[in-house]
Amino acid sequence: MEKKSIARNFLFLTILLFAMILGAATGFLFPEFSSSIAFLGTIFIRLMFCIVVPMVFASIAGAVAGTKDLRRSGRIMWTTIATFVITGAVAAVIYFVLVVIFPPVTSAWTEIATEEIGSHATMTQMIVNFFTVEDFAALLSRRAMLPLIVFSVLFGFAVNLTGEDGEPVKKFLASLTAVMLKLVNIITYYAPIAFFAIFADLVASYGSQITDAYARALGLYYPVCFIYIFTAFPVMAWIGAGSLGVREMFRHILKPALVSLGTCSSIATIPTNMEAAADTGISKDVSDIVLPLGATMHMDGSCFSCVLKIAFVLGVLGKPLTFADLPLIVLVAVFSSVGMSGVPGGGYIGEYIICTIFFPDNMELAFPILVAIGNLVDPPATMINAAGDYVVSFIVSRFIDGKDWLKRVRS
Repeated sequence: MEKKSIARNFLFLTILLFAMILGAATGFLFPEFSSSIAFLGTIFIRLMFCIVVPMVFASIAGAVAGTKDLRRSGRIMWTTIATFVITGAVAAVIYFVLVVIFPPVTSAWTEIATEEIGSHATMTQMIVNFFTVEDFAALLSRRAMLPLIVFSVLFGFAVNLTGEDGEPVKKFLASLTAVMLKLVNIITYYAPIAFFAIFADLVASYGSQITDAYARALGLYYPVCFIYIFTAFPVMAWIGAGSLGVREMFRHILKPALVSLGTCSSIATIPTNMEAAADTGISKDVSDIVLPLGATMHMDGSCFSCVLKIAFVLGVLGKPLTFADLPLIVLVAVFSSVGMSGVPGGGYIGEYIICTIFFPDNMELAFPILVAIGNLVDPPATMINAAGDYVVSFIVSRFIDGKDWLKRVRS
């Protein structure tokens, strides 16, 4: 049965890959047609978004409510956040060194179109929006993922502390999680059609823009992202579970990587990551906290892109990038990458942060450049972000369940 399941899984992944390649070729040859079928991909993404809000709430609240050791849940959460910050900082340092050696823009631009931007949030507003929304209805949106996670954790603690009276709610949360996972399996049958349309539209929309300086930037960014998967990810898996962890990680990471690459959404990849974590043997309370939290806070690929954006605009303005800039750039990369996802009203918040700190006198010039780069690097950045959530769960399991956790699961 297990061999049939693995064969079926790889058959489906092969179909997805074929759909992506065929879609890319269609986008190159028939751009107008490709743009007209973009809605087929949008349907899939929206369906996944509709699933994610109740899934995140049920999985996190259920994990906290069902735990017999509240201190364990706290340890999972803080270990997860610390790992996210450390890996994000390391990613930012790596890419900083690369853009110093291979600058994305070699000469200043003399003419560039600018566009007007609106007002942006203050620091206190951003902090408030990170963790809260105005009312309960606003929680029912993927744009409020961080506040939803905070609410889910508090709700889970409340159910746990209620004791016997909270048992019906605890069972409901567990049942809801199971139902949502089954719903994901149903919608997945539509994925090949969606992936064909997504990649056709992607190539049709952005293919002509990958020229000159943008081509140089992307020529460095895309290979680094794929190299990162085959270097940093095995190191993380090894730290989490030794050589056995590396083998298990490579067995299961392909599907989350493809889903994130196709949907360009860490949030939409949560269900696939949960499936991979379950197949690996990661404790349910670990995956139920790490993966939804990672969808909004673990952004190694976005740290890469943040450094690229800063270096790119500095090159456009004819300003040098030096190692004296490293501490501030790493700090901004980690902070803004966390802020890029799941903040109410926070579209392009990362670009705003970069502009206000590094380019306050050139915001009208810098902002459209940053947004364009963000769009062009979004697929591989999301792949690093989302697939990395699954890998981080290995490290968290190491500190929560002991260094031999995977051996015990496999024995």
